[in-house]
Amino acid sequence: MKPRTSPLLIAFAALVYIFLVGPLVIVLGAALSDTTYLTFPPRGLSLRWFEKIFEVGVFRTTFVTSFQLAFLSTALALLIGIPAAYALNRYRIALPSWLSTVFVLPILVPEIVLGFSLLKSVAVGASAPIFLTLLIGHTLIVLPYAVRVVSASLASFDFSVEEAAISLGSPPVKTFLTIVLPNIRSGVIAAFILAFITSINDVSTSLFLTGPGISTLPIAILAYVEQYFDPTVASVSVLLMLLTVAVMAVVERTLGLTFLTK
Repeated sequence: MKPRTSPLLIAFAALVYIFLVGPLVIVLGAALSDTTYLTFPPRGLSLRWFEKIFEVGVFRTTFVTSFQLAFLSTALALLIGIPAAYALNRYRIALPSWLSTVFVLPILVPEIVLGFSLLKSVAVGASAPIFLTLLIGHTLIVLPYAVRVVSASLASFDFSVEEAAISLGSPPVKTFLTIVLPNIRSGVIAAFILAFITSINDVSTSLFLTGPGISTLPIAILAYVEQYFDPTVASVSVLLMLLTVAVMAVVERTLGLTFLTK
């Protein structure tokens, strides 16, 4: 006899789903509204606000900037974070315990403080270009995610396999690339997805570091809301959600989401 599921548990699960999906439904409904202002439930259905996204030039340019920034900052974070995570797990006894905390500091420090610090020290103090300052800031933001997620994969890796390969004459770098890295590939992919999404949606740090001619999509959306109240902003948000779904669909199609849990 199968155990019966408690009605209270079903109701609780339904409330959780409503809590998670509800905001997405509201944004989608507002984007499809035929009115000239944000409203929900939608009054009539129209796709004209999605067409207007491509008519607003600032959305096109800032999307390209945000995409480039997210990709480059994620790549840099992985280039730094993978060796750091490897060292923290491989030599955890020899390294001081406080070293792992250093890579978490960008999360512990409020992003507003981090953005203002970079503005004063890098953008103004070092007179660095705006894009370079944004790249440094976004790399610092996503670096903790890269280190933590890759470290979680390395925590279950048996380093005796690596030692056996080195003892048989394989160079350390080749051993890392051919043995260690393939075994933590799921962690690297998960870190890339998490860092990329975090970077492309960042507001607090980018707000301090953008300047004339260079801005990110979230900052452009914020500036647009200050002047207009039409559903174009909701349409942009829907496209960002679809981009996230597309990334996850590509991962599912190529590797399978179950692959990331291995």
